[in-house]
Amino acid sequence: MQTSKELIDNLLRGREAERVGLLDSPWHDTLARWVKEGYPTDADENPVDPVDHFGFDMAGVGGWFDLMPLRAVHELVEETEEWAVHRNGAGAALKYWKHKSGTPEHIDFRMTSREVWKRDYRPHLLEVDRGRVDIKGAAEALAHRRQQGLWTHYGHLFIWENMRQSMGDMCMYESLVLDPEWIHDYNRVYTDFFKTYFRMLIEEAGKPDGVWVYEDLGYRNGLFCSPTVLEELIFPYYAELNEFFHSYDLPVVLHTCGGIEQAVPLIVEAGFDALNPMERKAGNDPLKYAEQYGDKLAFVGGLDARVFESGDRELIRREVAALIEGMKARNARFVFGSDHSISTNIAYADFAYAVDVYREHMAY
Repeated sequence: MQTSKELIDNLLRGREAERVGLLDSPWHDTLARWVKEGYPTDADENPVDPVDHFGFDMAGVGGWFDLMPLRAVHELVEETEEWAVHRNGAGAALKYWKHKSGTPEHIDFRMTSREVWKRDYRPHLLEVDRGRVDIKGAAEALAHRRQQGLWTHYGHLFIWENMRQSMGDMCMYESLVLDPEWIHDYNRVYTDFFKTYFRMLIEEAGKPDGVWVYEDLGYRNGLFCSPTVLEELIFPYYAELNEFFHSYDLPVVLHTCGGIEQAVPLIVEAGFDALNPMERKAGNDPLKYAEQYGDKLAFVGGLDARVFESGDRELIRREVAALIEGMKARNARFVFGSDHSISTNIAYADFAYAVDVYREHMAY
């Protein structure tokens, strides 16, 4: 019987796999709800890690180094009982809820031009600062998950998401059109930056089994910008990062929410090995992707999370079985999970039931 590490490795590399893999991502707030519904806790009364509880096959073990030009900056600008505004090391002020999870609201940005970027922020990214990376923590997490036989990965955002939280959407979208040379310079500096710190992780903390890159390129109705702009200004750097990871024999999973169908050919061409999460309400069809790109990509996710939210056991059984059997019928290399993540609208018992149905259908 294949371990999780062997299974996922085979799925991502196109070798024989015994079953469909399993992975999902309950929110922190969801786990808090689930504890009230009988979800187990550890000795400190914290929710048990869902990787361990549900037997997920993939586990993050590090990455997430400080990527802001000014390291360890988290300046409090304003706060109330409900929220707080913090300014990050790229000069961006973002508003966060205090007592619940959620995407931060964009308030104010200082990185508003190429000149500001070059003067105030770019120089800090050219210096190697070992304080950005938790080598010890990554090494310990990697050793722990390896002992469990799981497929391990480092992860991080990359240039697209980093631009959004540094210069803001308005400045970013304007600059994609009006100052593409700034975008190229930003992406050049950050691609070298990422390679530097991932190399440090890999060579000092240890080599995991793969890497996840988190870049939300779309929204409900499609891509945030045209495929042509992505092809010219963004994807060359994705291809370079993938080539870097592949030089260490590490497969790469791309996580991108939204309607990304127009970008899938670019994703394939850039050398990504797997695609997640294939958000259904944004128009993605995992079965269609499997038919068109199954010889080039593995697929992670794809089950409409609204099915879980429905609480309808017949619907859950039907949709989980249909997705898994449909992907298997298309010879897809598949890791079952939701098309986004597990929100507070999903009951613990309903998600556990979906996992049970998965296990009934998981064998290839």
